[in-house]
Amino acid sequence: MKSSPVILISGSTERKGAEFDDLSLSLSLRYPLAIRAAGGIPWLLPCIPDRDFLAESVRGCDGVLLTGGDDVDPRLYARTKAPPHLQRTVHPAGPGRDLFELMLIDEVFRQRKPLLAICRGLQILNVALGGTLLLDIQSQVSGALNHSRTDRKDQLVHEVEIKHGTLLAEILGKDRIKVNSSHHQAAGNINLKLLKISAESIDGIVEGMELAPAKRHLLPYLLAVQFHPERLFARHADHRKLFASFLSASAAGDRRKL
Repeated sequence: MKSSPVILISGSTERKGAEFDDLSLSLSLRYPLAIRAAGGIPWLLPCIPDRDFLAESVRGCDGVLLTGGDDVDPRLYARTKAPPHLQRTVHPAGPGRDLFELMLIDEVFRQRKPLLAICRGLQILNVALGGTLLLDIQSQVSGALNHSRTDRKDQLVHEVEIKHGTLLAEILGKDRIKVNSSHHQAAGNINLKLLKISAESIDGIVEGMELAPAKRHLLPYLLAVQFHPERLFARHADHRKLFASFLSASAAGDRRKL
């Protein structure tokens, strides 16, 4: 009998953890619960930006999940320094996380493993593939919705339009979905030679991305969403489908072949 797919989950770093205030691994339990509910084995990966460690870790898994968290360092994608009022909105991630996840994404592509990216995960993926980010939606997008609804992080707060013919449309079987929203940054410029926008909110903010049709051979599965399905899957079937699709793709491979 085939074993459950092992899903590698990227963790964040807390500067002061529960034990002796040490630098510590941090992750919302919602992610591993969503993976477990979909039939996978969650494997939390500590933020250690070491290529050999990451290569061995990816080799031993069936799929990779990039999670949410603090902002990506603008120096990784901005061509010019942002003005002070925008710099003040940036909340950098813990030590080493940006480098760690950039290396992890590189290894995922090298070993061709299924990839699901959530919120910050979508953003760091966009940066890794040559894109940029909006530093602060409310400051940079006229007429934007309030996307930073952390007061309703477990509730549906706005609708997104799903593009016809995309993986996301195939998974959900519809052209609209209601989502939660707890981010203040978003994908800006996108490398359209590699990526395709699969969903947008009414104000034009990117809510979903996947590989461009001509590049689908690069990975067996790639889905990136700006919202947080791990906070909604228990009550909303549409959001369960995202994890079920990812786990199905992960189960289709065999890590022992690598």
